Amino acid sequence: TREARPTIGSSEMTVVTEAGSSVVSRTYPWPECGIVRLDKSMPTEIGLNSPFEYTISLENLTQTTLNGIVVNEELPTHFKFQGASPPPDEERRAAILDSRVKGTRLIAEALGRLERPPEALICASATGWYGDRGDEPLDESADPGEGFLSEVCREWEAAANPARAAGIRVVHLRFGMILWPDGGALERMLTPFMAGAGGRLGSGRQFWSWVSLDDAVGAILHAAARHDLEGPVNVVAPESMRNRDFTSVLGSVLHRPTLVPAPAPILRLALGEMADELLLASSRVVPGRLQATSFPFRDPELEPALRHMLGRTEAA
Repeated sequence: TREARPTIGSSEMTVVTEAGSSVVSRTYPWPECGIVRLDKSMPTEIGLNSPFEYTISLENLTQTTLNGIVVNEELPTHFKFQGASPPPDEERRAAILDSRVKGTRLIAEALGRLERPPEALICASATGWYGDRGDEPLDESADPGEGFLSEVCREWEAAANPARAAGIRVVHLRFGMILWPDGGALERMLTPFMAGAGGRLGSGRQFWSWVSLDDAVGAILHAAARHDLEGPVNVVAPESMRNRDFTSVLGSVLHRPTLVPAPAPILRLALGEMADELLLASSRVVPGRLQATSFPFRDPELEPALRHMLGRTEAA
């Protein structure tokens, strides 16, 4: 049994977008806190879904509506967890960029206009900020890399500048690959690995920066509670893994061979240039600011983390 994470005080109101995602749904609900869900597909009027949950359309996110809903609010939290599937064309690229930037900017501008602005705005970002950097250790001070995903992250984070300019504490949680068995990358890996068709991708030398879902949720709560945290925060486990080692550990946990590699040319043929950015790029990201603020990792090592989330017993 794992100890419960700390929660935010009951007097605070939380604003959350993408409330259906696994990360967000496990961070909330806090029944003692009000939750304002922001969603592009919501009806234009404000509707009461439960005693603790409201909905509001992004298109109607104005100073008036925020003042009306978020009365005692101190910590709005903004998430944009939408899948970044390989964009086949410029239109898809633009849609991915817009999905991250437009809503973030709208929220930041609206919060900045409030007479009593919130204490903090916590935004999701990603380790895609760093691009393909080989074996270089990358803490939060590292410069952005190159490529489409790095561009998305740069503009995504910059979209929160209106809130920062208004004196709001803005935190950018740069998530690595979040692992949980019912979604995301790990779910997609399980089928081929269980069939004995798992193997390294490309050379297998590229570093993958990962984090368990439990620690991703914990980092959100940590950023909310630590008023000295501001700016970028890498949300990754302390030890990145080379793809070949990640593959070996997952195969061992599942008791399956990992003898079917996926050559880089085949991956590029299937996914285009996004194969390089999503699967073959090497980002050895370090959770410098989480460690500096004594974040209690539940899953610092890959094998115990996988055994816990997959319900596998320890190796003999």
